[in-house]
Amino acid sequence: MDHEAIDNYCVETTQAEPDLLLELVEKTYSDMGYPNKLSGRTIGRTLKLLTKIHQPKRALEIGMFTGYSALSIAEGMPEDGSLTCCETNPRAIEFAQSFFDRSPFGHKITPIFGPALETIESLEGPLDFVFIDADKRNYLNYYEAVVPLVRSGGLIVIDNSIWQGRVLSPEENSDVAVDAMNKRIATDPRVENVHLHVRDGLNLVIKL
Repeated sequence: MDHEAIDNYCVETTQAEPDLLLELVEKTYSDMGYPNKLSGRTIGRTLKLLTKIHQPKRALEIGMFTGYSALSIAEGMPEDGSLTCCETNPRAIEFAQSFFDRSPFGHKITPIFGPALETIESLEGPLDFVFIDADKRNYLNYYEAVVPLVRSGGLIVIDNSIWQGRVLSPEENSDVAVDAMNKRIATDPRVENVHLHVRDGLNLVIKL
């Protein structure tokens, strides 16, 4: 099976994101380094659908980059919802804010500069929704930090949970951390989960 062709087919048969997000993608590729950090249409539309169904009032994103996933999450949130985004790249924050300012959903989003673990420590619960897509070496740390803040019935969504297949034979610190997080979630009595082979892996976790 040609997995790349299947992934492309899924993208092509998923409804397109708003024009502003398409512009964001194009500008990210032309103006920013590491544009492959973008979530992409399949994950972005999944986030939008999940928040549209779940209707979270308080959400947290760990790893904002240029704001594609943040705008996707905010698009599905209720009008009075609030999304806090953790990001350590000031240029990415400036870039993202320029698109938030032009979006009908941007008023829901508050970027915070600094290490995510420090930001999480400063937050008070309960949170309704968390999206984790940041440095993989801290994946288990991020998970453990947010679980106590998430309300019962709250949703945690973790991107890149297959980590390009490296979880099958973990060697680097990042591989080991992602694998450890997945195995921790699968045995964690505080949650239920399903681990999906969507794009680079999507682990969906609900707090009990």
